Amino acid sequence: MTPPPPPSDITAIDRALVPSGLRVMGAFHPTAANAPSSLTTVRTIVLIGNGGAAFWPIFTARRREEDDALDRWTRRVITPLAAAFNAEAFFPFDGPPYFPFQRWAVTANCAAPSPIGTLIHPRFGPWHAYRGALGFAQRLTISPPSAPLTTCRDCAAKPCLSACPVNAFAAEAYDDDACARHLKTDDGHDCLNEGCRARRACPVGKEHRYASAQAAFHMRAFLRTRREDAD
Repeated sequence: MTPPPPPSDITAIDRALVPSGLRVMGAFHPTAANAPSSLTTVRTIVLIGNGGAAFWPIFTARRREEDDALDRWTRRVITPLAAAFNAEAFFPFDGPPYFPFQRWAVTANCAAPSPIGTLIHPRFGPWHAYRGALGFAQRLTISPPSAPLTTCRDCAAKPCLSACPVNAFAAEAYDDDACARHLKTDDGHDCLNEGCRARRACPVGKEHRYASAQAAFHMRAFLRTRREDAD
């Protein structure tokens, strides 16, 4: 069977993602400097993720009762899409070694690092994530990168730095131990059920903030990962 042709432009991928609530977050042409050596045949990487919470009700309606429910649902969405566009699917949860999705997002000019390490999108702020990617053997046409993102640099108040109740972001690196300990206390219920206070303090994209159910899902997933790492 003749393989399907690649999309004429990346907007075709975006249209195909509409039923899932996911979207194309950006794209770039990989080089030896920004992609693993295993991707030498890939000439275009298209990042797929959620901007805001649009995908959440779709996921909750279609999720299955299984471990790693979001990862498995993501795979069920993106894998057939890759086949339809004659591309290879990549996921941030496959590994080790893991694909450098955060670095790819910066390379694609989707987002820029914030003072607390979270990537900030110019529209969605901290309320976005990268769920997968499509790799094409062809060099697809992509929009040229816009001007460098300056959202955090232009934020004088930087409320994210003072919002954490346990100062998990006070040092050079994120203190995930302090964060996890806090989430297990009565005082940590706000962060556990509503999401990270430092993240919520960001003024960018507030209208795209995750609802309580989605925030709690991700915070509990973080705690489960911590327990699995300790085992």
